[in-house]
Amino acid sequence: MAISNPGPGHSGTAGSLNSVPASVKATLSSNYIDFTATATAGWAQQYLPDLMEKEAEVFGNRTISGFLSQVGAEEAMTSDQVVWSEQGRLHLSYTGVINNTNGEFTVQNDIDGNAVASGAHGIRINDMCIVATAEGTIKCLCTAATATVATLLPYEQANIDDAAAFGTGASNAATVLVIGSEFGKGTQGQGGTASTTAGFGNVEPSFTSFTNKPIIIKDYFEVSGSDASAIGWVEITGESGQSGYLWYLKAEGDTRSRFTDYLEMTMLEAVAGIPGNSTAEGTIGTAGDTFGTEGLFAAIETRGNITTGVNGVNAATDLAEFDAILAEFDSQGAIEENMMFVNRATSLAIDDMLASMNSYGAGGTSYGVFDNSEDMALNLGFSGFRRGSYDFYKSDFRYLNDKATRGAINSRDAVAPIRGVIIPAGVSTVYDQQLGKNLKRPFLHVRFRASQTDDRRMKTWVTGSVGAVTSDLDAMQVHYLSERCLITQGANNFMLMK
Repeated sequence: MAISNPGPGHSGTAGSLNSVPASVKATLSSNYIDFTATATAGWAQQYLPDLMEKEAEVFGNRTISGFLSQVGAEEAMTSDQVVWSEQGRLHLSYTGVINNTNGEFTVQNDIDGNAVASGAHGIRINDMCIVATAEGTIKCLCTAATATVATLLPYEQANIDDAAAFGTGASNAATVLVIGSEFGKGTQGQGGTASTTAGFGNVEPSFTSFTNKPIIIKDYFEVSGSDASAIGWVEITGESGQSGYLWYLKAEGDTRSRFTDYLEMTMLEAVAGIPGNSTAEGTIGTAGDTFGTEGLFAAIETRGNITTGVNGVNAATDLAEFDAILAEFDSQGAIEENMMFVNRATSLAIDDMLASMNSYGAGGTSYGVFDNSEDMALNLGFSGFRRGSYDFYKSDFRYLNDKATRGAINSRDAVAPIRGVIIPAGVSTVYDQQLGKNLKRPFLHVRFRASQTDDRRMKTWVTGSVGAVTSDLDAMQVHYLSERCLITQGANNFMLMK
């Protein structure tokens, strides 16, 4: 048998044995390592590379889940929708038009701009009111009331237009606030026999009902039996902390982590579809069925507050804009503890604003939502500050920064990118129509479908013949499912920063 030595840079002939080492290190067709080539069987036994076997996570910890767990709670539900009622304002204040000549005030809207139906206003005879127009403010007594009109006559003049500041006119825009009442001696109250007469009786509390429906969210991962058994050189670490040399562990872990983020992103971004207005509804079910669900951003845009302030242009301007936010909170529920989730630019703008006041972290922030523990707040990535009577806990919201999530969307949207959200801490009292009683619940919480038969908060199951034997399919199929919706109570206390 002939033995040949082609030397460096040459390959041996087919069937030849190259047993003489070359004098120089060279890349030959016989020793070139190609991970993708099919003709490299056995390379690892002879030419094991200096392989960095630890996978590099160049994008860091990529998950964004945890936002809702920090600001809300989760609660089971058993029906296709959640219905809750939020009590209206306690005090009676309306807008409309007033005739300065005869004092007749036509009630149009409540103070929040909602139309007042005929007979639904609460201004009664003998109510003491403040009437405000562009011409001034005057104290009046209600002398007559119908379903839509209350006659308001001033204490100090015969008619409103007799006051020096007020002119005559039949359609002056006005705001009326009921501040109490006054009755003569020996008279009946607002109740009694007079309650059957227009303009008397009790004021019924007002409620507004809201509803939201859960949606079904799914994902899926599959690996063949052969690939599930293959061992790689690269050690991987999944998002859930699992590690090893089985690549499918990485892929399955990433799928699970991505699905967990989907649960959160959906609750933030989702909108409720309008039956008949979208062709997408037929993809989910029968055309005309309700689809979609109200996410956090949509709830705030519809029922909450929006600000474009605190953008980092000028610290003094930012402070004035931030105080305008406080003024809006004052006009709503004045919830004193609030959590702020903001993007990087807005976070730095707030830092600069506070630094200009030389008061960052001062003012005796209570950290009440964190059990009065400053360390606990800081460990969770929150920094606290006080402005006026309000405590704020600020945290950078990765979802708004990451280029692979909202960050890229915000960069593209030059009109109204979402820069942050302010969420009231604590609980609110609402009337649960299903239970028939008042309950205290977090302003923000997730409802998921669950019963004794099936818990759909976060379902995972395996089919196939790998890992579980449910069929003759030579593969592992991992299924993920959740059915949930987000409940945003008291959205008037929330603020969306755009």
